[in-house]
Amino acid sequence: MTETQPTWSEAESARYRAAGHWQGVTFGARLRQAGAEHAQRVALVDGDRRWTYADLDAEADRVAAGLRGLGVERGDRVVLQLPNCAEFVLAWFGLQRLGAVPVHAMPGHRSREIGHLVRLSDAVACVVPDLHARFDHRRLMSDVRAELGPDGPLRHVVVVGDPGPYDGFVPFDALRESGGRGPSAPVSDSDSADPDPGGLALLLLSGGTTGLPKLIPRTHDDYAYNARACAGVCALDTRSVYLAVLPLGFNFTFACPGVLGTLMAGGTVVIAPDPSPQTAFALIEREGVTLTSLTPPLVPHWTDEAASGSWDLGSLAVVQVGGARLPEDHARRLGPALGARVQQVFGMAEGLINLTRLDDAEDLVCTTQGRPASPDDEILVVDAGGRPVPDGTAGELLTRGPYTLRGYYRAEAHNRTAFTPDGYYRSGDVVRRLPSGHLVVVGRIKDQINRGGEKIPAVEVEEELLTHPAVTAAALVGVPDERWGERSVAFVVCTGTAPGAREVAAHLASRGLAGYKAPDEIVQVPGLPLTAVGKVDKAALARRSEG
Repeated sequence: MTETQPTWSEAESARYRAAGHWQGVTFGARLRQAGAEHAQRVALVDGDRRWTYADLDAEADRVAAGLRGLGVERGDRVVLQLPNCAEFVLAWFGLQRLGAVPVHAMPGHRSREIGHLVRLSDAVACVVPDLHARFDHRRLMSDVRAELGPDGPLRHVVVVGDPGPYDGFVPFDALRESGGRGPSAPVSDSDSADPDPGGLALLLLSGGTTGLPKLIPRTHDDYAYNARACAGVCALDTRSVYLAVLPLGFNFTFACPGVLGTLMAGGTVVIAPDPSPQTAFALIEREGVTLTSLTPPLVPHWTDEAASGSWDLGSLAVVQVGGARLPEDHARRLGPALGARVQQVFGMAEGLINLTRLDDAEDLVCTTQGRPASPDDEILVVDAGGRPVPDGTAGELLTRGPYTLRGYYRAEAHNRTAFTPDGYYRSGDVVRRLPSGHLVVVGRIKDQINRGGEKIPAVEVEEELLTHPAVTAAALVGVPDERWGERSVAFVVCTGTAPGAREVAAHLASRGLAGYKAPDEIVQVPGLPLTAVGKVDKAALARRSEG
């Protein structure tokens, strides 16, 4: 891999290649093959816009040439912070065709997170929308660029839409058009992709439990297998139509099997601009969608809307639910409501993906979070001393395999504790394994709140709470919530009256934090309880909030 970091051993790599998991093909080359094999088949749909596989292949050339004209080179990192729109896919494949590396960011990230990603990855460019959800991303990028200064790595900002009055911001459409002009504009096959399929293909974000997110390096070989293995479990083929409801930057939406798995099967990807059931159901009717993926908070909304009986959802065969644990009663209602098979998905951007199978018994589908996608996924469930526990006993999930990372990007110190000496990733998830191999998620060791699939690092929010003039101590805990799976409660020690949730949210936003990290509830306490070793007793705080 490019960048110095732990990777698979030569023996493991040879074994994965011999098993057919790693096929030695870059994403730029894969799209070239698909453009020839499925030339006139519809690959991508966004509103009234449609691209065949041949169109998508040609667009990748245009975007790659336009980026190259800006000065973006093979190996350069480029942050993609786009909402659900076709331009995310076009930019992603354009970067792959050029051999540059997309860094997935979320639409809700703000200056603190984007600045961190640019610095950590040395990104030379960012691709953003003009306005999304009434937020001006151009202003955000202007602020980030000013903070990084003239000597910072960020040289280019590409805007989908109106670039506004900002000096040097490039419209995405103009970049495409510049890449499509002239006889030498298209990128040739020999110049199209990183020559090493084991090289860095993209960077995903970790959930981040100790502050700002870490970057997860994925190779062409391992990430393609991630998508293909999930596509195999979901039985995708050229007739499959996947509806992307959740953000495209999520690993779940993009490759489990998601966008990549569908395209690698020769199917069609349909992009939903928002996750509302009304928007999604209209697209399911119009496009004959066969598969989609949700997070648990969306499930009751979709179930309620389906009960209206106003929609023809007959094409929908499978509904995946992941990102957080799905309550059993919601799982049992969802399938009959939509007339589709429910599939639970439990995984991580670091690698391992577990899915219930389409032929699993109903009880397994409704009460477990699936089993590994690959026969070569290795699973250990261990106690606090690292000793394996029997099936049915809760313990920490450790894993390694053909698509699970061996080290975070530029995080040598963290890697020493995040992995065992023999390469197992310490997930921090507490699970029980059944004799069938299915996993039941019990909780987490890591200090992280999972609010409807959004991972909130408690330490980061606590540090920012302390910047409020009234707050002298703070602890953020997650408590069970029927809608979100978990909601975040901030226990604060204050001088005077505690600020309300709205004031705290505004303060955190002014500090550059994403909106979803703001606490759902603020509770003023005279002091924070401590454990016997002097640490904040968050278990006691959680019990207090639940009670």
